Amino acid sequence: MSAQCIDIERTATTPERFYRAAIDRSPFPVTDASASGARAAFDVTLDFFSTSRTGAGEPAMFLLDEFLELRTFESFPGLRRVLYDFVERIAASGNRFVLTSRYVARALRLLRDHSARFEVIQMPPLTIEDTLDILGPTGGNPKDAEYLARTVLALADGRPSYVRAIAEELQTLREHGGPGSADAMSALAALLSLDGRIAKQCFFCYELRLHRARGYGALKAILEILGEDEGLTLTEISHRLQRTPGSTKDYLSWLEDVDLVAARQKRYSFTDPLLRVWVRLHCRASAPSEDDLAREVHRYAVPRLPQTTEPGTPPPTPAPQSEPAFAMAGSPSSGIIEID
Repeated sequence: MSAQCIDIERTATTPERFYRAAIDRSPFPVTDASASGARAAFDVTLDFFSTSRTGAGEPAMFLLDEFLELRTFESFPGLRRVLYDFVERIAASGNRFVLTSRYVARALRLLRDHSARFEVIQMPPLTIEDTLDILGPTGGNPKDAEYLARTVLALADGRPSYVRAIAEELQTLREHGGPGSADAMSALAALLSLDGRIAKQCFFCYELRLHRARGYGALKAILEILGEDEGLTLTEISHRLQRTPGSTKDYLSWLEDVDLVAARQKRYSFTDPLLRVWVRLHCRASAPSEDDLAREVHRYAVPRLPQTTEPGTPPPTPAPQSEPAFAMAGSPSSGIIEID
């Protein structure tokens, strides 16, 4: 089956240019390549997605990465319901689609009225076996290797990017004969330093998601408050923020909308616990010292470190996380496609 992958985050500029980018290297025949004006270009793009066929006349498949970025077009005249128009058209199409997004809450809200047509799959956290594969051979005792994998998995909260970063930091230490080649906590501290890889990832996530929400300054303040103390109620947050409960509720809903915080039993916490560590370290007037890094990583890690178990005891399964989700539309027999 022929398929076309489009990175919408990189190509969503104007509707006209996006249409040209979509058809430029498409494996599917294009019957109408003309489009003049934003609304017309978007309509032709929807036609392309919903009616394209392979050279043999079979249904086409599209893999649309970060499909919610189509919302960019809503700033153009006549385009106020871009995402809803898009979802309605592809839901009625005979073609097959795989849609990905890092914004889980927004994707679920958009697709809830078409639940019979779309299957939403949230990416699960990594397993012990996955982590062992990423760590690679350590040349030591298999039990020690498994304990290291469990430690890395717990510190990384099961998130692939963090697991890989810690694994590669440990690999670098091994290659240089460092004494901490199996010390995941020291590796995490190095990665959270000012120029560390995880620190850069957290900064990117923090800024990207905040800029996709409203109330930038107030939202940063709430994240700092939750960095100091998690599990606070709306009333407690509004008191510390010195804003009314009504305004604070709006701010919290905007943070939930971009998956930065989550509410459980009316108490708010970070969705990503390592992002909270980053906020505690870096969202302040001066850069963290080595003592600050060691203290915060120790504070974060100790409750999460795995306990040694008897042989044959299965390791604990990490809790599901709100990882980027992808949705599929198509025939029931179209199967599941993974996107790295």
